[in-house]
Amino acid sequence: MENKMLCKISFLTVLLALVMTACAPQASPLAAPAATVPSAAITLIDGLGRSVVMNEPAKRVVSLAPSNTEILYAVGAVEQVIGRDEFSDYPEEAKALPSVGGSMGEYSVETIVSLHPDLVLAAEINSPELVKQLEDLGLTVYYLKNPTTLEEMYLNLEIVAQLTGEDPTKLTDSLKARVDEVDQKIAPLSARPAVFYEIDATDAAKPYTYGPGTFGDLLIARAGGFNIGNELTDPYPQISLEQIVVSNPSIILLGDSMWGMTAEAVAARPGWETIEAVKSNQIFPIDDNLISRPGPRLVDGLEQLAKLLHPGVFP
Repeated sequence: MENKMLCKISFLTVLLALVMTACAPQASPLAAPAATVPSAAITLIDGLGRSVVMNEPAKRVVSLAPSNTEILYAVGAVEQVIGRDEFSDYPEEAKALPSVGGSMGEYSVETIVSLHPDLVLAAEINSPELVKQLEDLGLTVYYLKNPTTLEEMYLNLEIVAQLTGEDPTKLTDSLKARVDEVDQKIAPLSARPAVFYEIDATDAAKPYTYGPGTFGDLLIARAGGFNIGNELTDPYPQISLEQIVVSNPSIILLGDSMWGMTAEAVAARPGWETIEAVKSNQIFPIDDNLISRPGPRLVDGLEQLAKLLHPGVFP
């Protein structure tokens, strides 16, 4: 379980900047010859500030992160995905793809090369050193930076769609409409319940939670709650029992329910009986993948959080 947590913390690292895209080059008397950079080429600046040029949309893509795999499937690039990292488990059919590793950050470069991709889609879970290693082997690598808002997530969908020749308009319009519906229902509410979100409680006296600047913190706030982890300084801190008792959350969310944590186990912890959420039995499991993976299912996570925090508004 601890190893799983370490992998998850590595995957969740959030930086502050967003991928910025550049326009496709236009024909000009001063432009490079067409044989060097075709006029129809796709040219984008990735999250590492690298200019990535592709002569045409990718037909063979290897994904190095679960969020990337989910984005590729969501934008319609289903046939193009030929390989995925070890933790890509959604959608279900992605599990049938060849795995290129990724456990504890170790990828099989040999397997990636053997798949002959014309695009490797990396993410913040991947090191710049891995990107350079793959690039030095002649592969085209695009490093997709984590978004810091849902609005920036839509831009990432558009970037991946452009790289693969898909049209994301229908998808992004649908996601925006769903988020707008949540926003409109939350806006008039004055009550914001205090929420404790548990990521991992290997040490039940100091469990891990979402701090400021994380997707968990962002989504809890947007769903009409107050994340008690927001008062801490680290993005993924351990929070002491004393801090939880003082904050006295009225709702506890168990992101570690996917590893077997239950409401009953939380209620039985020594010292937790004084917490309002425990006294009122407001302890709920939640699929942490909907909160931690920076892809289109963040909107699913937002909707689930809104229903848990405000059941009277979101039946």
